[in-house]
Amino acid sequence: MKCSLFLVLFAGTVLLSEQSHGQSLAYRALLKAFYDADFPLVYPSDQEMLNQAVLLDTREMEEYRISHLPSAKWVGYDTFDLSVVDSISKDTPVVVYCSIGARSQEIGKRLMEAGFGKVYNLYGGIFHWVNEGYPVYNDQGATRKVHAYSRSWGVWVKNAEKVY
Repeated sequence: MKCSLFLVLFAGTVLLSEQSHGQSLAYRALLKAFYDADFPLVYPSDQEMLNQAVLLDTREMEEYRISHLPSAKWVGYDTFDLSVVDSISKDTPVVVYCSIGARSQEIGKRLMEAGFGKVYNLYGGIFHWVNEGYPVYNDQGATRKVHAYSRSWGVWVKNAEKVY
């Protein structure tokens, strides 16, 4: 009886905890493994901050063409060069993002090393963004498509049409 009660309480705790930030416990653990504890984050719900920042998409061009955040500028990852941000004041808030936030954090570190003072990583990347119901766009306008990077990473996209 005690074992059954414990299992019910444990399962309930896990199910409730999975709703934090609309994400599963597994996704949160994944992000925690990739993120540096001291790198600043911004959440999709912080729309005021996001509206004041320059959004930089650090994914590859193929991913960006499928969809990106509103007004995001593509800067890439493999081909990233600081010259693509020359026109951005180093005092301007900058939010970097990618699929989940790993590549963008690396680009964010490079921006900080170059003197940008207000650099934030979008928590959960574009995957979390669409899972929370926020819009993405391509050259034709709003879209439901998101480049899921690969089939194994695509399991984290829950609220969009996956493209590989």
